[in-house]
Amino acid sequence: MSALDLFLDPLFRLPLLTGMAIALVLPLIGALLLLRDEWLAALGLAHLAAASALLGLAVGLPAVLGAPLGALAGGAVKSLTEARGNLAYGFMILFGWSALFLIAANTSLGATLGHALVDGQLYFAGALELIAALALAGLAAGALPRLVPRLMRARFFPHDETANRLPARRWHLSFDLLTALAMAIGTATVGLMGAFALVLAPAWIAFRIAPGWNWTLAICGLIGACGYLLAYLAALALDQPFGPVLVAVLISLAATVEAGQGLIGRIGLVRPRQGR
Repeated sequence: MSALDLFLDPLFRLPLLTGMAIALVLPLIGALLLLRDEWLAALGLAHLAAASALLGLAVGLPAVLGAPLGALAGGAVKSLTEARGNLAYGFMILFGWSALFLIAANTSLGATLGHALVDGQLYFAGALELIAALALAGLAAGALPRLVPRLMRARFFPHDETANRLPARRWHLSFDLLTALAMAIGTATVGLMGAFALVLAPAWIAFRIAPGWNWTLAICGLIGACGYLLAYLAALALDQPFGPVLVAVLISLAATVEAGQGLIGRIGLVRPRQGR
């Protein structure tokens, strides 16, 4: 059976649709995190999500329901304490990593399931994971158009909120909780590092080539969707774990853009000399 046959097999439709919804949402979240210089948030919240997912599995709760508990708690604490920047997320990574493998070592689940959460469980996604991913996509579609202008104003005009006594905590908390939920559902399906790569790589590429903010969001979504589909086909065709293939594909896309920009820059430097 070829990769295309597997791609069209009904058995793989739920995982395909689940991953696609996540691949469209996480890059948009990543663009805002990169704008706020908080891109490490993705990795910090993903570690907390993986730890709480494993703890949930230990008591019989599905990973997609257990993961949001830890991530939402981390996002709420970070927002309510008004911690800004990557330092808070650095401690989240350490705490989440420690908790993940201590839970794995001291429950009947074992370290194998802990590593499986890191690598991703997309092919085991069912109706519950699809519902969670679609609910996340709907929530992001409703919240981001309202949050983006406020978050951009807070980034470029940081004193505007204080001067005008705006309820800034409300939208910062909303975005932190949306990020936590997105990372939790992403971690429970495409894996810890796969979710982090979907947040970081498309946004990094878009910031390198997009001429404006709207183009940044469009390119983020396009690269997330195309990178995901390419990784999905490659993992099926080569019989490889999905998470590492997804990370490899996104890194390759980023390297290609960087190389292309370098080549264009060198051509731009050479042309004036040729005209003389």
